[in-house]
Amino acid sequence: MNKEKQVLALKYRPQNFEDLIGQEVVAETISKAIKQNKVSNAYLFTGIRGVGKTTIARILAKSLNCTAGIENQCKLKCENCDAITNSNHIDVLEIDAASKTGIDDVRELIEFSRYGPTSSKYKIFIIDEVHMLSKQAFNALLKTLEEPPEYLKFIFATTEVKKIPVTVLSRCTRFDLSRVNSDELFKFIKSVSQKENGNISDDVIKLIVRISEGSVRDALSLLDRALISSDDNNKLDIKEAQKIFGYFDKTNLIELFEYLFSGNENKVIDIYRTIYNQGVDPKIFLNDFLEILYYLKNISFIDKNGNNFNLNDDDHDKIVKIAESLENSTLLLFWQFTIKTLSEIEIVSDPNISLEMFLIRLIYLSKKNDLNEFSTDSNDQKITSNSDKKINVIEKKLISETKISENANTTIGQIKNIVQEKKIDDNFVKIDTFDNLINTCITKKELKLKYELENNVSLVSFENLRIEISFNESLDKNFVKDLSLKLYEWTNQRWIISFSKLKGEMPVREEKLFKMKKDLENAKSSETYKKFLKNFSDAELISKLEIKNNKDE
Repeated sequence: MNKEKQVLALKYRPQNFEDLIGQEVVAETISKAIKQNKVSNAYLFTGIRGVGKTTIARILAKSLNCTAGIENQCKLKCENCDAITNSNHIDVLEIDAASKTGIDDVRELIEFSRYGPTSSKYKIFIIDEVHMLSKQAFNALLKTLEEPPEYLKFIFATTEVKKIPVTVLSRCTRFDLSRVNSDELFKFIKSVSQKENGNISDDVIKLIVRISEGSVRDALSLLDRALISSDDNNKLDIKEAQKIFGYFDKTNLIELFEYLFSGNENKVIDIYRTIYNQGVDPKIFLNDFLEILYYLKNISFIDKNGNNFNLNDDDHDKIVKIAESLENSTLLLFWQFTIKTLSEIEIVSDPNISLEMFLIRLIYLSKKNDLNEFSTDSNDQKITSNSDKKINVIEKKLISETKISENANTTIGQIKNIVQEKKIDDNFVKIDTFDNLINTCITKKELKLKYELENNVSLVSFENLRIEISFNESLDKNFVKDLSLKLYEWTNQRWIISFSKLKGEMPVREEKLFKMKKDLENAKSSETYKKFLKNFSDAELISKLEIKNNKDE
């Protein structure tokens, strides 16, 4: 492939230890081991995506088989190194464990290892994503790993080292590759940009470094996108880059915090909606919200020049200013509210609405003079441990003190109540009993749900917006999902349907049959029936059910 047409991650892939960035200690250790002829039977490289695991594995393979030796590796351009670079060396086999996970694949590998190298010093097996191998495959590999032939070397790479059996780990020389330092990654990406004649600003490069989180491959991929979007006439600026990368500026979030603590509801909602309209996922928003809370709590310990490009100088100064007027207890309480909201958005149909209500709740709290009533502990650990209780107390207080807005046309961002109950529209149904639910199924022609409720469900408890049931093995697997959707459609309210280990009431169908049988027995024992039999001895009293069954037969 023409190198000029390659993506940057491949074009600038290191070809020797000297080209590596951020992994100098690993490179030096391996180089010394090769020079001293103390090469391990098996190597394991672990770390996050894009830090150089597979790259180092290939460089190690070239270092072991280079005809010029480790001292002059590839400087004389040998056939072995060129073949390994192009992934077509006969003695260096690269395997993707994600696609070859079974014991048969490993047995084939072991069988292939019985034959010595053809054109080089070592036969080398590079197994990428080794954690994907099955348990049986690992077991088959153990003996060969422990006592391989002198000419055979294994090199493993993985992002999930915890999934590898301890018996395999103990037979490998392990190297944990670290994230690449932000300053070092910035210099590298800037140099690549200059080589590619990229017209992008330093702020954009810092953004690339921030998003990549120490991954060189991710950073190069982002730079690729940035270079495509830039041209000779117009330099790519930070705002345009944020749109390209789908990243929202934390400056907006910090501004949101300023208005949050000042109690400016309209501004808070406007900023949030601006962020939301950029396509930001609610989970990402809340995680970044937590990140800002962390900075507010620990900003005094964060070096302006060494904060991993997560904050620029202006953002750092703004956070310092906001943090000056805040108590730790307030921040810890806000932290707990945010964590709680993260779990809540999993069960709601519209997370956006939940987030707006979440922000309004925080605004309300920031206005309360008696916040300390709930957070007077001097010990932060006590505050954290008791936070759930405090949240419940506060929520009850909010509900009791808040009135429903009289303006029906008010948007959700302007609603100033924190009540969880909604007004039931005239078009919606009120369901307050289990029988009422079954009748609603009949009215709405949801006969399948009616059948499941009557035949396969035992009611344990029925409360406001909550149904607890037990069930038999015939219950449809989609019952809970279908019923939840219909209940929301009929009532415009969220219902919780939970399973219980308790037996519960008799299913409606069984209860009807039991009652019918009991009524039949009572009728047969009555004096009227006995007198009737004297006159009509061949007569027999039967139930409606028996009549239906006879018809079915």
